[in-house]
Amino acid sequence: MTDSAAPIPLDTDAVVIGAGPAGLFQAFQLGLQGLRPHIVDALPHAGGQCAELYGDKPIYDVPGIPVCTGRELVGLLLEQLAPIGVQWHLGTQVQSLETLADGRFLLGTTAGTQLRARCVFIAAGVGAFVPRTLKIEGIKAHLGRQLHYHPADPEVPPGQRIVVHGGDEAAVAAAVHCADAHPAAAVTLLHRRDVFQAEPGLLARLQALRDAGRIEVVAAQINAIEEQDGRLAALQLTDPQGAPQRLALDQLWVYLGISPRLGPVADWGLAIERKQLLVDPASFATSQPGIYAVGDINSYPGKRRLILCAFHEATLAAFAAAELLAGDKVALQYTTTSARLHRILGVEHPGAS
Repeated sequence: MTDSAAPIPLDTDAVVIGAGPAGLFQAFQLGLQGLRPHIVDALPHAGGQCAELYGDKPIYDVPGIPVCTGRELVGLLLEQLAPIGVQWHLGTQVQSLETLADGRFLLGTTAGTQLRARCVFIAAGVGAFVPRTLKIEGIKAHLGRQLHYHPADPEVPPGQRIVVHGGDEAAVAAAVHCADAHPAAAVTLLHRRDVFQAEPGLLARLQALRDAGRIEVVAAQINAIEEQDGRLAALQLTDPQGAPQRLALDQLWVYLGISPRLGPVADWGLAIERKQLLVDPASFATSQPGIYAVGDINSYPGKRRLILCAFHEATLAAFAAAELLAGDKVALQYTTTSARLHRILGVEHPGAS
């Protein structure tokens, strides 16, 4: 008997696990080979470690770019990737991978989606970066409705009471952005101390908004939640002096940092050593034909954990996969002269009339 509730798999040429620089450039290279990829990432936005850990820090060793921040690099990679027509699955993780009888792979995500792919590319860095969560009884029930971890571009209905919880630059930036973009919202920045880690310009803007009464800062720790009619109504707090406080809210945005987890990858039967996948440096194939690994997640003799090396790995992996799927050698074409590549990229071929 067939389970009528089972999701119908989405068929695709390739699935790229990870939306950091390695995964984004992997998808671009697959597109140049005529393969249409899906990208899956645990974070709700592209960029991975590059955007989360050094989004505003300078990078000096990307070829042809004298200096850019992590966030700027991600923006450039997304712009380059735009013509490829990627299908995105953000804010979800691949939790299962099965090899089918016909050689394809069936991947299941935490969102309930199933992807059936001819090849798989693991570009998960040091693991899936997942937000650190609150360990408060009953709060998980409000996830996705009133509780959001590292929301990329949350909607703010008029008159909402927004509590941003965290003390790092991401939390400060979220509170400042909310106060600037939504003047009618009541914005509270909640942290255990009235001390924040952010660049000076952002701290100055935070202070200006505090002085104007646009952002309230509360120094306290969360002990419990209050619910009303099935909704999150308030937080029960304790201030630094040990006194109880109550903070009413409509939305809770949590920025407690992120942490990498290798997760289900370790259970997929791939050759692994010290939490890294062993690959063939000629093709970046893992021990399972049709599955490749690029970037910080892989290991091979001479490995260097640099972004520019990941770009090289992604290029060779795309060629290897294209040849595996075609059963023959793939001709090398150049974006300077190839009419086929120009069509893929949506640019005019110099020889066209």
